[in-house]
Amino acid sequence: MQEFSFCCPTEIVFGRGTEERTAELLKKYGAHRVFVIYGGGSVVRSGLLARVERVITANGLAFRVMGGVRPNPRLSLAREAIREAISFEADFILAVGGGSVIDTAKAVAHGTANPQTDIWEFWEGKAKLEKSLPIGVVLTLPAAGSETSDSAVLTNEEAGKKGGLHTPLNQPAFAILNPELAFTLSSPQLAAGIADIIMHTLERYMTHVDGNELTDRIAETLLSNVVKYAPVVLAHHKDYEAMSEIMWSGTLSHCGLTGLGRPKDFSVHKLGHALSARYDTNHGESLTALWASWARAVYEKRPERFARYAEKVWDVDAGSPEERARAGIRKTEEFFRSLKLPVSLGELPSGVLDKAALKALADNVTDGGKKTVGSFRPVDKALALQIYEAANH
Repeated sequence: MQEFSFCCPTEIVFGRGTEERTAELLKKYGAHRVFVIYGGGSVVRSGLLARVERVITANGLAFRVMGGVRPNPRLSLAREAIREAISFEADFILAVGGGSVIDTAKAVAHGTANPQTDIWEFWEGKAKLEKSLPIGVVLTLPAAGSETSDSAVLTNEEAGKKGGLHTPLNQPAFAILNPELAFTLSSPQLAAGIADIIMHTLERYMTHVDGNELTDRIAETLLSNVVKYAPVVLAHHKDYEAMSEIMWSGTLSHCGLTGLGRPKDFSVHKLGHALSARYDTNHGESLTALWASWARAVYEKRPERFARYAEKVWDVDAGSPEERARAGIRKTEEFFRSLKLPVSLGELPSGVLDKAALKALADNVTDGGKKTVGSFRPVDKALALQIYEAANH
């Protein structure tokens, strides 16, 4: 194994009915005044929010609720929520929802603890984040893994930018994972979430660093597990066993465990963020629309790595490393298609883009050519444009 530092302080409470333990965990981590954040209303319609409110009330905790979080979480709503949380004198932020709700909760926790600083300054690196409020999660969507990750993503609508903040202060104190809470998700929501799980793992797996065999095997097993259970859960949303496997895979995919001892790549995420910032593209779909084009543009830098992926996850064991690498890319693309996910820009709602739009995306990713993203093959402006052009059909 190579050197690494790993800490995942989030307490996981997994299983049926675990949302009933919300107040117990809030009190354990020192909450007295809880600011609850949720999304578009599904937690209201399902009765989940009412159950959470009931157990909080029964345990004598004060709380205030705010909804309205959308996919590709908005900076403007986070700022509004911060004002509400400060007014309420919140000492704990509780997210009831998926990745966008959790990321918004992280932003609110940081902003409430630092009322003198606009939170976008933390995202831009203009201010150093040194304190925050504790965060808890009641998860409803297996996808982003934000319930254990040290990252949070926001979209600045005014600037047309989507970016991430990485800090240990992003890691929640606890996360409640009841697979039954995901039973009411639509197939497109589930499929996009599954794509995010796969990509969080692949973006750590594609590397030039050797000597992390256990890390590799954990990542390969997680990917194989998702490939096995994704078709089951999409066909039968209330299959508890399948949903539990997908949900736990999502949590593990982004806590750092699948990438120990090597740098993260995440160039496809950066390429996808530019799409989401400009066109409000669904995050998971932005990744599947671009991944194969990225992979074909970079695999020759280390075909044996892609070949191992093809062998361990897709049982491709014949041919040269280059042939196996290409087969693995093709099988991944076919798998995304089987989940009814887009594998090109033309399959997204924004459709095939003109050359000016592609150049604008490449500029967004690389800050006008001033920087590169990723580590497997650093993506500069020219390579970003090449990848977008290859996917533009």
